[in-house]
Amino acid sequence: MTVEEQIREQIKHLPHRPGIYKFYDDKGIIYVGKAIDIRKRVSSYFNRSTQHNKKTKKLISQIQRIEFTIVDNEADAFLLENNLIKQHQPKYNILLKDGKTYPYLVITNERFPRIFSTRNKINDGSRYFGPYPTGTSMYVLLELIRSLYPLRTCSYNLSQANIDAGKFKVCLEYHIGNCKGPCENLYSEEEYNQHIQQIRNILSGNLSIAKTYFKERMSEAAADYQYELAHQYKQKLDRLEDFQAKSTVVSHTLTNIDVFTITSNEKCAFVNYLKVMNGSIIATQSLELQKKLEETDQDILASIIMQLRQEFESLSREIIVNVPDIELPLENVSITVPQIGDKKKLLNLSLKNALYLRKEKESMQDKSKDSNEVRIMETMKKDLRLTELPKHIECFDNSNFQGDNPVASMVCFKNARPSKKDYRHFHIKTVVGPDDFASMYEVVTRRYRRLLDEGTPLPQLIIVDGGKGQLGMGVKALKDLGIYSQVAIVGIAKRLEEIFYPGDTLPLYIDKKSESLRLIQRIRNEAHRFAITFHRSLRDAGTLQTELTQIKGLGPATAEKLLTKFKSVKKIAELSQQELEAEVGKSKAKLLLNHFGKA
Repeated sequence: MTVEEQIREQIKHLPHRPGIYKFYDDKGIIYVGKAIDIRKRVSSYFNRSTQHNKKTKKLISQIQRIEFTIVDNEADAFLLENNLIKQHQPKYNILLKDGKTYPYLVITNERFPRIFSTRNKINDGSRYFGPYPTGTSMYVLLELIRSLYPLRTCSYNLSQANIDAGKFKVCLEYHIGNCKGPCENLYSEEEYNQHIQQIRNILSGNLSIAKTYFKERMSEAAADYQYELAHQYKQKLDRLEDFQAKSTVVSHTLTNIDVFTITSNEKCAFVNYLKVMNGSIIATQSLELQKKLEETDQDILASIIMQLRQEFESLSREIIVNVPDIELPLENVSITVPQIGDKKKLLNLSLKNALYLRKEKESMQDKSKDSNEVRIMETMKKDLRLTELPKHIECFDNSNFQGDNPVASMVCFKNARPSKKDYRHFHIKTVVGPDDFASMYEVVTRRYRRLLDEGTPLPQLIIVDGGKGQLGMGVKALKDLGIYSQVAIVGIAKRLEEIFYPGDTLPLYIDKKSESLRLIQRIRNEAHRFAITFHRSLRDAGTLQTELTQIKGLGPATAEKLLTKFKSVKKIAELSQQELEAEVGKSKAKLLLNHFGKA
């Protein structure tokens, strides 16, 4: 029994239950998926294989065995899938950065609590805020808090007994005004805890309590004629208001909202997440995700919503998105696509960030492509000893079949890329029979006479598919048009990939690994493909007429097959019965033998 037969047999015994499934190759897990019905979902990979894209077909071809885990509901399947993807990082799953590497701000569970950054959450009763998508955003908040409140940074055990015993002395932080010296009982625990409570509110996105506190202290200091102290409170209030002005994007009536937007191209998806509390964005994350299989925007966003909410510990009851039909196994959570109002503005802001990331990434890719193409053209200029960078290249190829329907093609490459709108087909008009040299002269003449008549710029390089003969006719055409000195022209012979120059008896051999030779070959092959396709379309329209097609019972496809391989009717007539049967079968071989009088 083959591997595929074993898998299909295993699928018959999969349960019709919610859960996750794991695909293995010979090295380990390559894909983890979730399903409401495990058997139906897994069966879809094998029952609709012709509808899958290349990546999915490749995944299916590598599956050696399948494992599954049943869970109680779809929500549990989401969570289990997420955890398994993080643990195993299968190559066909979209991967998200593990949340344990994100930074947090922690307020310690101790007397005179400290606040600092950490990447490790410990279950010690301390209060953790975050995670923050970047260290920069976290440090901005931490510096704001330290500029507002004189908190201790030491790790001493500031129990009342230790303080009363005089075990500690104030440090430099006290002398420069960053700490009020709780270690020597110079800072009351009540006032310290009041500040800690305000910090908790700031970190939760609520700045109003802290602003009210500083306004009151400023008024009190001014009333007591303590203008320097009032100015200090005024500076702290200004810092808070400046921070809020930069972070407030919607009405304060909108609280505890998660915003997710997605935009994608064929290869990647770009997602933005905004975590909003009390009208302020307290966390934002933009992600580029490589598509692995046939994921839709809905599939990707549903998975990312679950993962990011878990990473950022979001408990919001409202999620707004930019694509409809997102289904999530979340109870008492609404998912909407707002059309108007502040929520729509918030959605637009998130989408703007996603689109910016997409534009930035695609621009980088384009610049990389442009850089590669310039390098290739510069290499070609050097290899072919050209005087100009070959930004515009045209290549000609002829095609005829037993002398019937001679045609030619011209393909155009600009900046080392195909410019298909400039491709041209030619019916040979002045040449009778299979004369490739005369045909080349005709099409080169017609092409560049037209460009001259239209005032269209000439290419920097012309390539003719063929050796000295075809190149010579191309040169003659350019000379007769009076433009030979304006355009470089070379020929490429198929057998040894030799490059011929006008007037040079010895060909040029370019390194087989050279980028310029690969580009020339690509252009030549594209011209050949374009000519053959055109010629075949003419034959398919019933224009192929040879001695073979006159034989009753022998169709154009068989005639074309034989003539393509053996080149002429004469050589076909010389084949033995066994050779003919090997090519077309017994019945058609008999027809051919009768026709040639050999039966």
